[in-house]
Amino acid sequence: MADKPALLPAYLIVGPDELKRKQAVTRLKARVDGPFSAFNLEELVASGDLEPVGVLASLNTLPMGGERRVVVIENAEKLPRAVSEALVTYLANPNESCTLALVAGTLAKTTRLYKAVAKIGSKSVIECAAKKGRDLPPYVQKLAQAHGVSIAQDAAVELVARVGESTTMLDTQIATLAALLGGVGTITRPFVEKNVARVAEVKPWEFLDRLSGRDAHRALALYHLLDGSELGLLSLIVGRLRELVCARSLDARGQAHALASELKKQDWQVRNHVRWARAFSDGELDDLLGACASAERALKSGDDADTVMVRLIARICSK
Repeated sequence: MADKPALLPAYLIVGPDELKRKQAVTRLKARVDGPFSAFNLEELVASGDLEPVGVLASLNTLPMGGERRVVVIENAEKLPRAVSEALVTYLANPNESCTLALVAGTLAKTTRLYKAVAKIGSKSVIECAAKKGRDLPPYVQKLAQAHGVSIAQDAAVELVARVGESTTMLDTQIATLAALLGGVGTITRPFVEKNVARVAEVKPWEFLDRLSGRDAHRALALYHLLDGSELGLLSLIVGRLRELVCARSLDARGQAHALASELKKQDWQVRNHVRWARAFSDGELDDLLGACASAERALKSGDDADTVMVRLIARICSK
Protein backbone atom coordinates (compact mmCIF):
# COMPACT_ATOMS: atom_id res chain seq x y z
CA MET A 1 0.00 0.00 0.00
CA ALA A 2 1.36 3.42 -0.93
CA ASP A 3 2.38 5.71 1.93
CA LYS A 4 -0.02 8.49 2.76
CA PRO A 5 1.20 11.95 1.70
CA ALA A 6 2.85 13.98 4.42
CA LEU A 7 0.56 16.45 6.14
CA LEU A 8 1.14 20.17 5.78
CA PRO A 9 1.60 22.34 8.86
CA ALA A 10 -1.81 23.95 8.29
CA TYR A 11 -5.03 23.61 6.33
CA LEU A 12 -8.06 25.81 5.89
CA ILE A 13 -11.18 23.68 5.37
CA VAL A 14 -13.67 26.25 4.15
CA GLY A 15 -17.05 26.34 2.45
CA PRO A 16 -20.79 25.93 3.05
CA ASP A 17 -20.87 22.16 2.48
CA GLU A 18 -20.95 20.91 6.07
CA LEU A 19 -20.56 17.23 5.16
CA LYS A 20 -17.45 17.91 3.06
CA ARG A 21 -15.94 19.86 5.94
CA LYS A 22 -16.74 17.05 8.35
CA GLN A 23 -15.23 14.42 6.05
CA ALA A 24 -12.04 16.46 5.59
CA VAL A 25 -11.64 16.84 9.36
CA THR A 26 -12.29 13.11 9.86
CA ARG A 27 -9.50 12.26 7.41
CA LEU A 28 -7.09 14.52 9.28
CA LYS A 29 -8.04 13.13 12.67
CA ALA A 30 -7.50 9.61 11.36
CA ARG A 31 -3.81 10.45 10.90
CA VAL A 32 -3.48 10.64 14.67
CA ASP A 33 -3.55 7.11 16.02
CA GLY A 34 -1.85 4.92 18.55
CA PRO A 35 -1.97 4.86 22.35
CA PHE A 36 -1.28 8.60 22.58
CA SER A 37 -3.97 9.72 20.12
CA ALA A 38 -5.91 11.49 22.88
CA PHE A 39 -2.86 13.59 23.69
CA ASN A 40 -1.92 14.30 20.07
CA LEU A 41 -5.36 15.56 19.00
CA GLU A 42 -6.93 18.74 20.33
CA GLU A 43 -10.24 20.14 19.11
CA LEU A 44 -11.18 23.74 19.82
CA VAL A 45 -14.18 25.88 18.92
CA ALA A 46 -13.61 29.56 18.20
CA SER A 47 -15.25 31.86 20.72
CA GLY A 48 -14.63 35.14 22.48
CA ASP A 49 -13.00 33.24 25.36
CA LEU A 50 -10.23 31.77 23.21
CA GLU A 51 -6.83 33.19 24.15
CA PRO A 52 -3.74 33.44 21.89
CA VAL A 53 -1.43 32.03 24.57
CA GLY A 54 -3.40 28.82 24.98
CA VAL A 55 -3.80 28.25 21.23
CA LEU A 56 -0.11 28.85 20.51
CA ALA A 57 0.91 26.60 23.39
CA SER A 58 -1.17 23.79 21.90
CA LEU A 59 0.30 24.31 18.43
CA ASN A 60 3.89 24.35 19.71
CA THR A 61 3.48 21.20 21.82
CA LEU A 62 5.49 18.29 20.44
CA PRO A 63 3.65 15.02 19.72
CA MET A 64 3.92 12.27 22.30
CA GLY A 65 4.78 8.76 21.09
CA GLY A 66 4.06 9.65 17.47
CA GLU A 67 5.16 11.83 14.57
CA ARG A 68 2.19 14.16 14.27
CA ARG A 69 -0.04 16.31 16.42
CA VAL A 70 -3.30 17.76 15.02
CA VAL A 71 -5.11 20.82 16.35
CA VAL A 72 -8.59 21.48 14.92
CA ILE A 73 -10.28 24.86 15.36
CA GLU A 74 -13.95 24.90 14.34
CA ASN A 75 -15.84 28.10 13.41
CA ALA A 76 -12.53 29.73 12.49
CA GLU A 77 -14.40 32.67 10.95
CA LYS A 78 -15.36 33.62 14.53
CA LEU A 79 -11.82 33.71 15.92
CA PRO A 80 -11.10 36.76 18.09
CA ARG A 81 -8.86 39.21 16.27
CA ALA A 82 -6.01 38.66 18.74
CA VAL A 83 -6.04 34.90 18.12
CA SER A 84 -6.32 35.34 14.35
CA GLU A 85 -3.34 37.69 14.30
CA ALA A 86 -1.35 35.33 16.53
CA LEU A 87 -2.03 32.52 14.05
CA VAL A 88 -0.89 34.66 11.12
CA THR A 89 2.42 35.20 12.91
CA TYR A 90 2.66 31.51 13.86
CA LEU A 91 2.06 30.34 10.29
CA ALA A 92 5.13 32.24 9.11
CA ASN A 93 7.20 29.68 11.07
CA PRO A 94 4.90 26.81 12.12
CA ASN A 95 5.70 23.76 14.21
CA GLU A 96 6.48 21.15 11.53
CA SER A 97 5.33 18.26 13.75
CA CYS A 98 1.86 19.77 14.23
CA THR A 99 -0.95 20.27 11.75
CA LEU A 100 -3.41 23.09 12.33
CA ALA A 101 -6.84 22.61 10.76
CA LEU A 102 -8.94 25.76 10.58
CA VAL A 103 -12.56 24.91 9.76
CA ALA A 104 -14.92 27.64 8.57
CA GLY A 105 -18.20 27.99 6.75
CA THR A 106 -16.81 31.09 5.09
CA LEU A 107 -13.62 33.10 5.22
CA ALA A 108 -12.81 35.88 2.76
CA LYS A 109 -9.75 35.35 0.61
CA THR A 110 -8.72 38.91 1.41
CA THR A 111 -8.24 38.21 5.12
CA ARG A 112 -4.74 37.93 6.53
CA LEU A 113 -5.52 34.51 7.99
CA TYR A 114 -6.69 33.08 4.66
CA LYS A 115 -3.58 34.42 2.91
CA ALA A 116 -1.31 33.04 5.62
CA VAL A 117 -2.72 29.52 5.24
CA ALA A 118 -2.71 29.72 1.43
CA LYS A 119 1.05 30.42 1.51
CA ILE A 120 1.66 27.08 3.22
CA GLY A 121 1.13 25.13 -0.01
CA SER A 122 -1.00 24.61 -3.09
CA LYS A 123 -3.20 22.12 -1.24
CA SER A 124 -3.47 23.94 2.07
CA VAL A 125 -6.92 25.39 1.31
CA ILE A 126 -9.58 22.69 1.04
CA GLU A 127 -12.62 24.17 -0.68
CA CYS A 128 -15.97 22.74 0.39
CA ALA A 129 -18.27 24.44 -2.10
CA ALA A 130 -21.99 23.82 -1.81
CA LYS A 131 -23.71 21.55 -4.31
CA LYS A 132 -26.11 23.30 -6.68
CA GLY A 133 -29.74 22.22 -6.57
CA ARG A 134 -29.60 20.23 -9.81
CA ASP A 135 -26.44 18.41 -8.65
CA LEU A 136 -27.92 17.21 -5.37
CA PRO A 137 -29.99 14.20 -6.57
CA PRO A 138 -26.94 12.54 -8.24
CA TYR A 139 -24.96 13.34 -5.11
CA VAL A 140 -27.65 11.70 -2.97
CA GLN A 141 -27.38 8.59 -5.14
CA LYS A 142 -23.64 8.44 -4.39
CA LEU A 143 -24.35 8.83 -0.68
CA ALA A 144 -26.75 5.90 -0.89
CA GLN A 145 -24.07 3.71 -2.48
CA ALA A 146 -21.73 4.57 0.39
CA HIS A 147 -24.38 3.22 2.77
CA GLY A 148 -24.76 -0.02 0.81
CA VAL A 149 -28.07 0.75 -0.89
CA SER A 150 -29.32 2.48 -4.01
CA ILE A 151 -31.91 5.20 -4.43
CA ALA A 152 -34.11 5.83 -7.45
CA GLN A 153 -33.75 9.16 -9.25
CA ASP A 154 -37.26 10.34 -8.36
CA ALA A 155 -36.70 9.27 -4.75
CA ALA A 156 -33.49 11.30 -4.61
CA VAL A 157 -35.34 14.35 -5.94
CA GLU A 158 -38.08 13.86 -3.35
CA LEU A 159 -35.55 13.49 -0.53
CA VAL A 160 -33.84 16.77 -1.47
CA ALA A 161 -37.24 18.47 -1.64
CA ARG A 162 -38.14 17.24 1.84
CA VAL A 163 -34.80 17.65 3.62
CA GLY A 164 -33.28 20.65 1.85
CA GLU A 165 -29.73 21.21 0.64
CA SER A 166 -27.80 20.41 3.81
CA THR A 167 -25.47 17.57 2.82
CA THR A 168 -25.15 16.51 6.44
CA MET A 169 -28.93 16.20 6.79
CA LEU A 170 -29.15 14.32 3.49
CA ASP A 171 -26.45 11.88 4.57
CA THR A 172 -28.16 11.36 7.92
CA GLN A 173 -31.50 10.65 6.26
CA ILE A 174 -29.91 8.26 3.76
CA ALA A 175 -28.27 6.39 6.66
CA THR A 176 -31.63 6.15 8.43
CA LEU A 177 -33.45 4.92 5.31
CA ALA A 178 -30.68 2.41 4.60
CA ALA A 179 -31.03 1.08 8.15
CA LEU A 180 -34.80 0.73 7.70
CA LEU A 181 -34.11 -1.35 4.59
CA GLY A 182 -31.72 -3.54 6.51
CA GLY A 183 -28.73 -2.23 4.58
CA VAL A 184 -29.81 -3.71 1.23
CA GLY A 185 -32.20 -2.82 -1.57
CA THR A 186 -33.44 0.34 -3.25
CA ILE A 187 -34.94 3.43 -1.67
CA THR A 188 -38.06 4.36 -3.62
CA ARG A 189 -40.05 7.58 -3.68
CA PRO A 190 -43.00 6.08 -1.74
CA PHE A 191 -40.51 4.87 0.86
CA VAL A 192 -39.12 8.41 1.18
CA GLU A 193 -42.62 9.89 1.40
CA LYS A 194 -43.53 7.42 4.13
CA ASN A 195 -40.42 7.77 6.28
CA VAL A 196 -39.06 11.29 5.80
CA ALA A 197 -40.88 14.33 7.18
CA ARG A 198 -40.67 17.52 5.18
CA VAL A 199 -38.54 20.09 6.96
CA ALA A 200 -37.46 22.17 3.97
CA GLU A 201 -39.59 25.05 2.78
CA VAL A 202 -41.40 24.29 -0.47
CA LYS A 203 -39.89 26.18 -3.39
CA PRO A 204 -42.36 27.69 -5.89
CA TRP A 205 -40.48 26.09 -8.80
CA GLU A 206 -41.02 22.67 -7.23
CA PHE A 207 -44.78 23.26 -7.23
CA LEU A 208 -44.70 24.65 -10.78
CA ASP A 209 -42.81 21.59 -12.02
CA ARG A 210 -45.41 19.23 -10.58
CA LEU A 211 -48.17 21.38 -12.06
CA SER A 212 -46.48 21.36 -15.47
CA GLY A 213 -46.19 17.58 -15.28
CA ARG A 214 -49.93 17.44 -14.53
CA ASP A 215 -49.34 15.54 -11.31
CA ALA A 216 -52.50 16.61 -9.47
CA HIS A 217 -51.81 14.71 -6.24
CA ARG A 218 -48.35 16.16 -5.66
CA ALA A 219 -49.18 19.61 -7.03
CA LEU A 220 -52.07 19.97 -4.58
CA ALA A 221 -49.97 18.63 -1.70
CA LEU A 222 -47.24 21.18 -2.40
CA TYR A 223 -49.76 23.99 -2.90
CA HIS A 224 -51.02 23.54 0.67
CA LEU A 225 -47.43 23.86 1.95
CA LEU A 226 -46.58 27.05 0.07
CA ASP A 227 -46.34 30.41 1.77
CA GLY A 228 -47.38 33.69 0.19
CA SER A 229 -50.46 35.14 -1.43
CA GLU A 230 -52.65 33.30 -3.90
CA LEU A 231 -52.42 36.20 -6.34
CA GLY A 232 -48.64 35.99 -6.25
CA LEU A 233 -48.78 32.25 -6.88
CA LEU A 234 -51.29 32.76 -9.68
CA SER A 235 -48.84 35.13 -11.35
CA LEU A 236 -46.19 32.39 -11.25
CA ILE A 237 -48.63 29.87 -12.73
CA VAL A 238 -49.46 32.24 -15.59
CA GLY A 239 -45.74 32.73 -16.23
CA ARG A 240 -45.15 28.98 -16.41
CA LEU A 241 -48.11 28.42 -18.74
CA ARG A 242 -46.78 31.10 -21.06
CA GLU A 243 -43.40 29.36 -21.06
CA LEU A 244 -45.14 26.13 -22.07
CA VAL A 245 -46.99 27.95 -24.85
CA CYS A 246 -43.62 29.15 -26.13
CA ALA A 247 -42.16 25.65 -25.83
CA ARG A 248 -45.05 24.13 -27.76
CA SER A 249 -44.80 26.75 -30.48
CA LEU A 250 -41.05 26.33 -30.96
CA ASP A 251 -41.41 22.54 -30.88
CA ALA A 252 -44.01 22.68 -33.64
CA ARG A 253 -41.54 24.66 -35.79
CA GLY A 254 -38.66 22.30 -35.06
CA GLN A 255 -36.85 24.94 -33.02
CA ALA A 256 -37.17 23.53 -29.51
CA HIS A 257 -33.41 23.93 -29.08
CA ALA A 258 -33.89 27.71 -28.99
CA LEU A 259 -36.23 27.66 -25.99
CA ALA A 260 -33.65 28.59 -23.33
CA SER A 261 -32.40 31.62 -25.26
CA GLU A 262 -35.95 32.67 -26.14
CA LEU A 263 -36.96 32.60 -22.47
CA LYS A 264 -33.59 34.00 -21.33
CA LYS A 265 -32.98 31.04 -19.05
CA GLN A 266 -30.31 28.40 -18.60
CA ASP A 267 -30.76 25.12 -20.49
CA TRP A 268 -31.20 23.13 -17.28
CA GLN A 269 -34.04 25.42 -16.21
CA VAL A 270 -36.16 24.44 -19.22
CA ARG A 271 -34.97 20.89 -19.86
CA ASN A 272 -38.46 19.43 -19.30
CA HIS A 273 -40.55 22.20 -20.81
CA VAL A 274 -40.99 20.65 -24.26
CA ARG A 275 -41.98 17.28 -22.80
CA TRP A 276 -44.50 18.95 -20.52
CA ALA A 277 -45.89 21.12 -23.34
CA ARG A 278 -46.48 18.08 -25.54
CA ALA A 279 -48.86 16.68 -22.91
CA PHE A 280 -51.33 19.53 -23.62
CA SER A 281 -53.61 19.39 -26.66
CA ASP A 282 -53.92 22.12 -29.28
CA GLY A 283 -55.43 25.26 -27.75
CA GLU A 284 -55.50 23.79 -24.25
CA LEU A 285 -52.78 26.05 -22.85
CA ASP A 286 -54.56 29.12 -24.22
CA ASP A 287 -57.78 27.96 -22.54
CA LEU A 288 -55.91 27.49 -19.27
CA LEU A 289 -54.57 31.04 -19.47
CA GLY A 290 -58.20 32.12 -19.80
CA ALA A 291 -59.02 30.06 -16.71
CA CYS A 292 -56.22 31.88 -14.86
CA ALA A 293 -57.77 35.23 -15.80
CA SER A 294 -61.12 34.03 -14.41
CA ALA A 295 -59.37 32.86 -11.23
CA GLU A 296 -57.77 36.28 -10.82
CA ARG A 297 -61.15 38.01 -11.09
CA ALA A 298 -62.59 35.58 -8.53
CA LEU A 299 -59.75 36.20 -6.09
CA LYS A 300 -60.08 39.97 -6.42
CA SER A 301 -63.85 39.66 -5.93
CA GLY A 302 -63.36 38.05 -2.54
CA ASP A 303 -64.15 34.43 -3.43
CA ASP A 304 -62.61 31.77 -1.17
CA ALA A 305 -58.98 31.77 -2.26
CA ASP A 306 -58.30 28.12 -1.44
CA THR A 307 -61.33 26.93 -3.40
CA VAL A 308 -60.38 29.06 -6.42
CA MET A 309 -56.79 27.80 -6.49
CA VAL A 310 -57.63 24.14 -5.91
CA ARG A 311 -60.12 24.23 -8.79
CA LEU A 312 -57.56 25.88 -11.06
CA ILE A 313 -54.83 23.38 -10.17
CA ALA A 314 -57.22 20.47 -10.72
CA ARG A 315 -58.20 21.88 -14.12
CA ILE A 316 -54.60 22.33 -15.25
CA CYS A 317 -53.73 18.80 -14.16
CA SER A 318 -56.78 17.08 -15.65
CA LYS A 319 -55.99 15.40 -18.96
